[in-house]
Amino acid sequence: MNPEKDFAPLTPNIVRALNDKLYEKRKVAALEIEKLVREFVAQNNTVQIKHVIQTLSQEFALSQHPHSRKGGLIGLAACSIALGKLAADPDPNVKSGSELLDRLLKDIVTESNKFDLVGFIPLLRERIYSNNQYARQFIISWILVLESVPDINLLDYLPEILDGLFQILGDNGKEIRKMCEVVLGEFLKEIKKNPSSVKFAEMANILVIHCQTTDDLIQLTAMCWMREFVQLAGRVMLPYSSGILTAVLPCLAYDDRKKSIKEVANVCNQSLMKLVTPEDDEPDEPKPVVLRQAEPNPDDTMAKQKGTVSGGPDGSCDSSFSSGVGVFTPTGTERAPVTLHLDGIVQVLNCHLSDMAIGMMTRIAVLKWLYHLYIKTPRKMFRHTDSLFPILLQTLSDESDEVILKDLEVLAEIASSPAGQTDDPGPLDGPDLQVSHSELQVPPAGRAGLMNTPGTKGLECSPSTPTMNSYFYKFMINLLKRFSSERKLLEVRGAFIIRQLCLLLNAENIFHSMADILLREEDLKFASTMVHTLNTILLTSTELFQLRNQLKDLKTLESQNLFCCLYRSWCHNPVTTVSLCFLTQNYRHAYDLIQKFGDLEVTVDFLTEVDKLVQLIECPIFTYLRLQLLDVKSNPYLIKALYGLLMLLPQSSAFQLLSHRLQCVPNPELLQTEDSLKAAPKSQKADSPSIDYAELLQHFEKVQKKHLEVRHQRSGRGDHLDRRVVL
Repeated sequence: MNPEKDFAPLTPNIVRALNDKLYEKRKVAALEIEKLVREFVAQNNTVQIKHVIQTLSQEFALSQHPHSRKGGLIGLAACSIALGKLAADPDPNVKSGSELLDRLLKDIVTESNKFDLVGFIPLLRERIYSNNQYARQFIISWILVLESVPDINLLDYLPEILDGLFQILGDNGKEIRKMCEVVLGEFLKEIKKNPSSVKFAEMANILVIHCQTTDDLIQLTAMCWMREFVQLAGRVMLPYSSGILTAVLPCLAYDDRKKSIKEVANVCNQSLMKLVTPEDDEPDEPKPVVLRQAEPNPDDTMAKQKGTVSGGPDGSCDSSFSSGVGVFTPTGTERAPVTLHLDGIVQVLNCHLSDMAIGMMTRIAVLKWLYHLYIKTPRKMFRHTDSLFPILLQTLSDESDEVILKDLEVLAEIASSPAGQTDDPGPLDGPDLQVSHSELQVPPAGRAGLMNTPGTKGLECSPSTPTMNSYFYKFMINLLKRFSSERKLLEVRGAFIIRQLCLLLNAENIFHSMADILLREEDLKFASTMVHTLNTILLTSTELFQLRNQLKDLKTLESQNLFCCLYRSWCHNPVTTVSLCFLTQNYRHAYDLIQKFGDLEVTVDFLTEVDKLVQLIECPIFTYLRLQLLDVKSNPYLIKALYGLLMLLPQSSAFQLLSHRLQCVPNPELLQTEDSLKAAPKSQKADSPSIDYAELLQHFEKVQKKHLEVRHQRSGRGDHLDRRVVL
């Protein structure tokens, strides 16, 4: 090219830069050309504009020199961008002229097989953020043209313009939004066809941002893209899990007005969850990244979704993949292995669970994530348990039963997982993870063999029960503390929570540990209330059928030990202690206890509980007890105990009920003499040498004296009582 030739109105500096081999220099020249043409537009100097275009076309774009050709093409693109505001000119001649010029420039660019796309994209990226509607329309039209050229692969440059496209998708103009939808739909089609060439990781955060926008169309489109990214890219997306969850989780609580977004978000959430596998619990062996086609999800309702969903040129959001998509390994940096880092994920889940304003379905999804992570990656998750534990306990106060159920599943998994054994050396030990069992142990008199020594694994009540880790006891302690501080929770949800825990864990362990803890409870009124609650659950819940049968016969040493353990705490409530003796067929001891009732302070609440016990005796659970009334000789103390209850009651409806029951006893042997009593068979449970009934009775008296002392202290009448009595 002749350097002395006149290229006016292009300056010599622009000409030199257009011919330069460096892309940066040619880009600077293009920016100068855009500025120059804009000045001519402002001056309405069409002659100079034509000179610029003619020079760039003939002297540069058609040059044999490769750098000159690239310079000419990027210069023409700059002209086109500068002239794109002319499309808004009120003069129809100017407007039509600019459109004709734009088409000619596009023809030149698209027909050239040497178009400098690398140089053009930065110009496009810088102009794509314009707020002018006509400029946006102009940019979109250029992207559509470039997409249509077979030799141009815009996917390589999509990360540079994707954010701008989503910005344009929020334009106020319906036509521009529709054009942008078409562009994004075409890109998504290309991504599905050629996922191996897609820079998924570079666009992940862009989608995360736009999935959180308030514009429904932008949010739905971004969520559709996110779903496809997770399903197509697989573990490549794992490092962005915390951001994805931040965007996706709130959408799960949307109502029917945003049903489409909610459904896509749900599929995205499920697909992301499937990427976490047990191999992620191995910190030193990260899994290699493999992009894969996800297996069809039978719950994926998106394929049948009705209504307009963004993502495709026809407005549909098709979740199906191209038949040609298979399993492959991506090229470039995405070949590196991916390690699952839970810190960010747990932080997001904790944050969402702590937000009381968050929707129910989001809270359920968070708990499902936590449960999934504890199942798949328990070793890593237990490093976060101390931070999660308080909020999981707090969630038990949630208004939704379904949320509480999921919460209990997580807590039960924490309490029973082998990964939670804190006596195992390693990084899982936190500063306060180890629960000291020794300080919670009761005196050994009634506890023989019930608790493992400190340092042993878990809280095994018998060889047949599953091992609980040290979090189990910590959980029981904190649960009872929560019931104590939040009495409404105990009243409204206490039985529900304990029954579900008996299903999720082991009922014997639940009752055993709670009895241990309540034995040392300083708030005696709460201890009495809690024992009453536990006793009601034990006697009436279908979930406790097996445990009731175990206690009913007391055939094994383990069941006898459990009875003694429960008995000691049940002593906080005299009537529940008697009912426990009825359940375990310890009728003689029940009679001995009732005899002691005369020494107790009989209150209205006490009589109410006796009334409830009489009602309970008439329930199906005590059918065996009522049938035993037929055999007076073998069960004299059962009848005596029932008569004892009758004599305690005022002549109320409960009195009439029990009186009528006792009248049904078939023979008059209630009045037998002392000699005949000696000849009668002993009560069934008198044969249990491992149970010291005299010691249990003594313990009952001590506990009740303590209760009496506390009641009198509250009323200011406790000075004369023996304050030396302790549990």
